[in-house]
Amino acid sequence: MKAFPPRLPEQPIFYPVITEDYAVKIARDWNVPASGAGFVTRFQVRKDYLDQYSVQDAGGRAHQEYWIPAEEMDAFNDAIVGQIEVVRQFPEQS
Repeated sequence: MKAFPPRLPEQPIFYPVITEDYAVKIARDWNVPASGAGFVTRFQVRKDYLDQYSVQDAGGRAHQEYWIPAEEMDAFNDAIVGQIEVVRQFPEQS
């Protein structure tokens, strides 16, 4: 993948997280129970683009993320360097 899809109307913010550990927690502990599967992706974003946003604490230093408004997803996608790779997948819980 080279870009993330547009946000849905009920998703006004895109929340790329800072660490893989936090992404694993979201995918495994939140996404799997909510939707049956969770994926952890890895990608790089140009620093000059991210510098316009502050890192947000979503419950402590281990839970840091950026808040990208949905209407800015095209610019965010343009700032991705290389490809987006899926590095972990959590299957549906039984």
